[in-house]
Amino acid sequence: MAAAADTGTPLIAGEDFAGWGTLDDTIMGGSSQSRCNASADGLHWSGLVVSEGGGFISCRSPQWRPPLDLSRAEGLALRLVGDGRRYKIAVACADLITGLSAGLPGGLRWVLGFDTQPSEEQTIRIPFASLTPSVQARPLGLPLRFQPKRIERIQLLHSRFDDDGGTNPGYRAGELNLLIRSITLI
Repeated sequence: MAAAADTGTPLIAGEDFAGWGTLDDTIMGGSSQSRCNASADGLHWSGLVVSEGGGFISCRSPQWRPPLDLSRAEGLALRLVGDGRRYKIAVACADLITGLSAGLPGGLRWVLGFDTQPSEEQTIRIPFASLTPSVQARPLGLPLRFQPKRIERIQLLHSRFDDDGGTNPGYRAGELNLLIRSITLI
């Protein structure tokens, strides 16, 4: 589980979140909807989660070309104002050697769940060593190691599934409201 920590080198803050977009359960017939807006305060992500027919919303970065090389960092830190829900971060990496990511439906993502406090600013630490490989909310039982050298995208999700593939204990339908002030390297 993610824990609070001090932060280091800024990666994204304020209006640098421009270009982030949503990907909600409407892609599979659901009716949840969200929106994200960048401002000087950071990325404001809000929406309505509907359990029937899907039950997830997400906000994600644009695809970075070339991929980001974060190999000098030990992880990421999210400075945010939460709403009491449990979220997941999912990191997509380019995989030119094995092609494993491209061959899996939905792609391979490296995930970690984290809890937020309602209306409280927090810093959430996401150590790269704690990320686990997952495909479509299911942990992958392969001995893979996260490689931070080719990061293509960062995504935040609120879903009925937690990072271990089980039920998310902080999941609930209804209004969602999260402010991500910054993402920094640790």
